[in-house]
Amino acid sequence: WDLHLKGSGRTPFARGGDGKATLGPMLREYLIGEAMAALGIPTTRALAVITTGELAVREQPLPGAILVRVAASHLRVGTFQYAAALGDLDDLRALADYSIDRHYPDIATADDRYLGLLQSVIDRQAKLIAEWMLVGFIHGVMNTDNVTISGETIDYGPCAFMDSVDPLTVFSSIDEGGRYAFGRQPAIAQWNLTRFAETLLPLIADNPEDAITPATELLETFPETFSRYWHDGLARRLGLSTHVDGDDVLANDLMQLLQERRLDLISTMRSLSAHLRGDDIGLGDWTTRWQSRLQLENATSEELVQRLDAINPIYVPRNHLVEEALAQAVAGDLDPFMQMLERVTHPYERVEGADRFAEPGDPAPGYRTYCGT
Repeated sequence: WDLHLKGSGRTPFARGGDGKATLGPMLREYLIGEAMAALGIPTTRALAVITTGELAVREQPLPGAILVRVAASHLRVGTFQYAAALGDLDDLRALADYSIDRHYPDIATADDRYLGLLQSVIDRQAKLIAEWMLVGFIHGVMNTDNVTISGETIDYGPCAFMDSVDPLTVFSSIDEGGRYAFGRQPAIAQWNLTRFAETLLPLIADNPEDAITPATELLETFPETFSRYWHDGLARRLGLSTHVDGDDVLANDLMQLLQERRLDLISTMRSLSAHLRGDDIGLGDWTTRWQSRLQLENATSEELVQRLDAINPIYVPRNHLVEEALAQAVAGDLDPFMQMLERVTHPYERVEGADRFAEPGDPAPGYRTYCGT
């Protein structure tokens, strides 16, 4: 594992900034990263947030803090771009070999291990983006420095969770053109992976021109790979353990219905088990089609309920509650933050009296998140 001190001060890569972080953004990363881990989504972890006793000057002086981040590694696409820009092929090869040994040892002895590295990272990133979107997560700043070779989520600066389904949802203040909108995350992931492939060309073949075709062929598999992970994930959230023709259409129709009605993804998926218990969840004919499909599953109604409740969370970090908890923490009261942390790190366990943690907010138009580091 790697340890990283985020906000510890200037480095050679600080680009003129002070390298410091403030308490609110570091607590945000702690909260959301631990929530993602509890949801089973690959992520860096937060070991600790430590106040520095200093003030960091932003729009106003704010209490300084350091996040102690833990990761399988901090190798990123940007790491490879930096190595490639230096122009030393031996160093680039050493970086690639180290990445393979650390994260993909099964391909270490393969003759085409650098193509294998590309394929492995493509697969992990496709799976990761699908898992984000299955819980309505929007990263907000998907540049190449935030694409890990390990396939972990990294950097929770301006991220947020979508309250109502809309592919064009954007929260990040720096994303003025919607480049990282909810529904555009697969496309920008493929763009980032193309940048990764470019760095590997001189390793894949002695003549980089000869590497373009095989690398391109792998990159072109990304949409299908993402779609497979996305639809497999949706199927599991619908209680399906087998696949029959029409399953993808059933899942797509649900997502379209949620978009048309501006419904919340998390609470709607959780309500499916309630429907099997006899509640009307207001999805009309779609629920009739879904129940017909469930009859093909070799499972009792109670088994299906258990299956649904085990994969569809009750609690995720709701944006309005995150903001409230962070504001109170910065003001000196950590209790709301700790209460929220307890809920989102046990996302499948309903707690009496905690309904507010499950309900989507109604943020004012123009709600924005900020990096803050």
